Amino acid sequence: MAIKIRKLLLFIVGLTCFLTSHDTIAQTGEKIALSTFLQQLEQEFDIKFSYADDEIQGLEIYIPQETLLPNILKDIENQTQVELEKLNERYYTLTKSNFVSICATVLDNFKMNTLYGASVKILGTNLATIINDSGTFSLHNVPRNASIQIKHLGYKTLFVNADELIKKEPCTTLLLAQFYQQLEEVVVYEFLTKGLIKQLDGSIEMNSEELGILPGLIEPDVLQTVQALPGIESTDETVSNINIRGGSNDQNLILWDGIKMYQSGHFFGLISAFNPYLTDNVTLIKNGTGSQYGDGVSGIIDMRTKDEVADTFFAGAGFNLIGGDVYAHLPVTDKLAVQFSARRSLTDLIDTPTYDKFFTRVFDDSQVSQEGNFYFYDFTGKVLYDINDQHKFRFSFININNLLDYTERDMSDTNEIHSALNQTNLSLGTSLSSDWTDKFSTFINLYSTQYQLDARNISSNAEQILFQNNEVEETALKLSTNFMPNDNFNWLNGYQFTDTGIANETSVTQPPFESNARNVIKSHALFSELTFTSTDKKVYARGGLRLNYLENPDTFKEYILEPRLSFNYAFTRHLKVQALGEFKSQAINQIIDLEQNFLGIEKRRWIVSDGEDLPITKSKQGSIGINYDHENFYVGLEAFYKEVDGISTSTQGFQNQNQFNGEIGKYDVKGVEFLINKKTENYSVWASYTYNFNTYNFSEVVPPNFPNNLDIRHTATFAGTYTLENFKLGIGLNYRTGKPFTQPDGNEPLDTNFFPNRINYQEPNSSRLPEYLRADASAIYNFNITEKLKASAGISVLNFTNRKNILNSYYRLNEDNEIEKVENVSLGLTPNISFRVRF
Repeated sequence: MAIKIRKLLLFIVGLTCFLTSHDTIAQTGEKIALSTFLQQLEQEFDIKFSYADDEIQGLEIYIPQETLLPNILKDIENQTQVELEKLNERYYTLTKSNFVSICATVLDNFKMNTLYGASVKILGTNLATIINDSGTFSLHNVPRNASIQIKHLGYKTLFVNADELIKKEPCTTLLLAQFYQQLEEVVVYEFLTKGLIKQLDGSIEMNSEELGILPGLIEPDVLQTVQALPGIESTDETVSNINIRGGSNDQNLILWDGIKMYQSGHFFGLISAFNPYLTDNVTLIKNGTGSQYGDGVSGIIDMRTKDEVADTFFAGAGFNLIGGDVYAHLPVTDKLAVQFSARRSLTDLIDTPTYDKFFTRVFDDSQVSQEGNFYFYDFTGKVLYDINDQHKFRFSFININNLLDYTERDMSDTNEIHSALNQTNLSLGTSLSSDWTDKFSTFINLYSTQYQLDARNISSNAEQILFQNNEVEETALKLSTNFMPNDNFNWLNGYQFTDTGIANETSVTQPPFESNARNVIKSHALFSELTFTSTDKKVYARGGLRLNYLENPDTFKEYILEPRLSFNYAFTRHLKVQALGEFKSQAINQIIDLEQNFLGIEKRRWIVSDGEDLPITKSKQGSIGINYDHENFYVGLEAFYKEVDGISTSTQGFQNQNQFNGEIGKYDVKGVEFLINKKTENYSVWASYTYNFNTYNFSEVVPPNFPNNLDIRHTATFAGTYTLENFKLGIGLNYRTGKPFTQPDGNEPLDTNFFPNRINYQEPNSSRLPEYLRADASAIYNFNITEKLKASAGISVLNFTNRKNILNSYYRLNEDNEIEKVENVSLGLTPNISFRVRF
């Protein structure tokens, strides 16, 4: 009996121990070493595991909830990604796999939001993925000892080991911390609209991606946007004839990814030729130019496309009543990406109200009826390759094309003239930027550009055929170094070489005439520039020198020294004074050929200075200004003086007695620019005023001093924008006094002493056109089609009062030897709509 009782007690104790041990196994929420748990299993189930200690060292598991041994062993495999093999009823072998499956959910550590689009990379392998909408990712065949990098813009990069993310249900949750970087305070003012910032050196910087709405614009057009700033306008409403402080358009330097552009517009300048949706940054300089820039005696517009290899794919597309476009950024690897954009007009396929208004603006002439077939396209591409963190290579290209077939038919008879135009610009450029140390970096830029304009006029019955060609071929190399010994000083040095060849060809069948001229100019430039910024940020000073050596192999060689200065002093945090100055030069200009019929519209042809008939154009400019900005309120006042010497009457667009003589002279501009702007989170209201006194001086013209063709004395703008959540509205009013023109003599308008007869004119530019007034409005609404697909719809109306503004007026002799007046009229009421998507 005692033996039975003892056996019963031993059974109860053993059962109690088993149940107690099993309860330990069944616990949840605990994590123990795998080796410890295997020892427990050996005791509880009377089994043995064979394994190498170093293979499972460091492995931990959550205690399984299962009670049956096969299920427990399966759970061990799932949690640790080890392989268990049963040898017999008691012995098992355990081996560690070198590859595992992983998964995780990634959230931000602030609001626990999912981080869609974050990149996941297995370092040392080609494995990578993107976090999905739910914030999770999973990968298979991941090396067990690999490190995993998780990145997202605005968050600190996270590194974890693959062992920590071995796939289970639910996946491990990871938290990314937001990235905060304390920066030195730089006070800039964002004015007029979002994305427009005035810099300490006096330049204006535009961020196309952030650019807000402006009156009359439904797309962030760079060349239209700059015209909203004081001192910049277009007297003929085009983007290809921008006048900066009274200068002509050919005196502007327009750069795209460091490439000089000889064509800037579509549809004869009414539409910008540069797709804005991959243009990342634009710098506008009116004075105080950095020494690294050559050319452009009037102003500089420097456009840069997106330059970072983005982790994720993004793209967009849209259309308006003129054309459609598409763009995309495609990451190939974490170091390589490709960008492209393409745009094409719809004008040869369908007629729209906007196209009809543009066509009338360009070709309207009461003496003829017109029929035209016109279209344009542009295409850009860019390859971005980060060799490593210190060296970055870029390759860019742009192709711009305008094509036109145009017939004008005289209303009084059957005579007609057929015209054809092909205008192209193809440019290629490469660059290499290198950060050798934290203080020293270098930049190399090489480009080749080719511009060509072919025009053909065929008169009725092919009695006369006129062919004209203008071709520009340019190659340039630019090297620069940047040394920043400390936070206060920056020293820039460099060299630039430019080789430009320009050809002009004219051929006429009746009477027979041919002309074919080609000229080349080579430029070598050394530049150096030192920038100082005080520790308290009150003083900013930049001084530089540029030494140019210009050579036309046939005519001249010349050295030109150009000093540059930019100085900014802050009396207080909000009140600053600025002084700017520069000397600049350029040896390439555009002549405006009004005598020959160059389609009656594209009359501009690029030519090279020869030192005699057309000297090197040189400018000097100085300005001083004061501005106050505080709590979204800005007031700025700037006075300037500019003198440009070495201009010709053939480059200024005269339409009077001086248009063919080619006299050499100069012009000087004295002016004041004023801007006041009040901004809040929802609205921005501004008013600007510019006064210019712009005078020619040609010693061989009578009288020698007279108003410049671009002498717009008074220009004023009043405009505002309003934003309410996803809706944006802009409305503005533009006013300016009329530009000068020359009328025939009132007593003897016709000079019959010559054959053919000539018009007797009054003194040059002694009359003025009526004042110009135009009101524009635009509205944009942004909305989401899906979580990934964003969209916007916009509508704009130019000149919504339908005011008839005279842009230009000139006189000519008709076939009956009578003087007739020709007026170029502004755009009438011109609507446009757009729809865009981005993803």
